[in-house]
Amino acid sequence: MCSGRVDMAHVFRAFSKGADGVFLGACHLNECNYITHGNYHALTMVNICRKIMEHIGLNPERLRIQFMSGAEASLFAESVNDFVKKVKELGPLGKSEGMDEHGLKAKLEAVTELIPYIRLVERERLRVSFKSEEEYHTFFTSDEFKRLFNELIVDKLAVGQIVALLRERPLSTGKMAEMLGLTPSEVSRHMNTSSRHGLVRYDVSQKCYALA
Repeated sequence: MCSGRVDMAHVFRAFSKGADGVFLGACHLNECNYITHGNYHALTMVNICRKIMEHIGLNPERLRIQFMSGAEASLFAESVNDFVKKVKELGPLGKSEGMDEHGLKAKLEAVTELIPYIRLVERERLRVSFKSEEEYHTFFTSDEFKRLFNELIVDKLAVGQIVALLRERPLSTGKMAEMLGLTPSEVSRHMNTSSRHGLVRYDVSQKCYALA
């Protein structure tokens, strides 16, 4: 299967099912067997996923893409063994990053539900056409990409995490901030916006927010 067929939904589904790391093997860049350069699409997808992971507090080293040919069995074995060693050093997903079970679940649910939107903005605003892995790395670590990521994804991701938490039970602003690693003022801003959109309501009797 072409690595370009691997979707970010596959990556985050693996993490949601308890995987501590995800490894993606792809053909060498500029050596696409299908003349579609799917390996470049895979590289874009991995870079966006790693940025999302970093943003929600997961170590992006838990996701790796390695370029190799079908004839490079030794490289495949070495790459997988090295990745397994790295993941073991990182430890269990979420727990090693200081997240509790509910916080991790809310973050992954929010990402999963936002994937259709992320696919759209990736095609329209984040898809680039470079000729080397170095150029992709330069773009995805640039201030321009950070600006686009903040503009297009960050707020929607935060609201998604909050909604995922509120599905389980009503929560105060302070508790949501603690569980998501946000400041109370950030949560309050998202609550005000979500209230105007009819997503949440403030329960006066419990002094906390609930889904509308």
